Amino acid sequence: MSEPATPFPGGAVNRRRANRGTLGGAADRKVERPAPLRQAVYEALIELIVNRTLQPGQHLVEIELAEYLGVSRQPVREALQRLQTEGWVDLRPAQGAFVHTPTEEEADQLLSVRSVLETHSAKLAAEHATPEEVEMLRDLQGLGVAALKARDVDRLVSANADLHSFITTLSRNDVLAELIGLVDRRVRWYYTPIAGPRGADAWAEHEQLIDAIAAGDAAEASRIMTVHTERTRLAYHEQRQAQASS
Repeated sequence: MSEPATPFPGGAVNRRRANRGTLGGAADRKVERPAPLRQAVYEALIELIVNRTLQPGQHLVEIELAEYLGVSRQPVREALQRLQTEGWVDLRPAQGAFVHTPTEEEADQLLSVRSVLETHSAKLAAEHATPEEVEMLRDLQGLGVAALKARDVDRLVSANADLHSFITTLSRNDVLAELIGLVDRRVRWYYTPIAGPRGADAWAEHEQLIDAIAAGDAAEASRIMTVHTERTRLAYHEQRQAQASS
């Protein structure tokens, strides 16, 4: 069921997470002007969708989004058209724009593809990573564990994305990196609601993966990444089913 349009109260807020699903922090979310405005508005709206400030099914009102971002309605309208083309937004006749609610099949297809790509990435990383790069991986792991202890979902999602991105970098495969980059935002979108519940297990699996990369064990790194991404896929579906039954 689509969520009703949410009024945008004025004034700044101290924590974005306290307003998940609303746009209450308008005062500190203005779009930076140096970038081309159309692109900047597009990027800002995608980020609001990915981090679940704008929830799946939420009604998007042009004038409220424009006020929130500190721009006119025209670049917002153009961004919504582009987001609709890319599957982030649904434009419904006589109703307006709504954040797209991914289907089970959409999520399953994307997370399955992600598993294939990242499993190969882990294999190549184990074959190429230097000791210095392994230490950088451990530093990223430390940031994730710290975010987990702090129960900071935003930092958890960011740390998870950074660690996986660096493993891709270590693969030394530009084509693979480009393909993974194409699905990165949607993976973050799906991962955000399960980052907390999945956290302890996910970061334990990351530690095992780093150990395999450090040992240069490509087969073991591949196996762990396959298990890791599959568990994430299953956790997402379990979370959706729990929501549907609640």
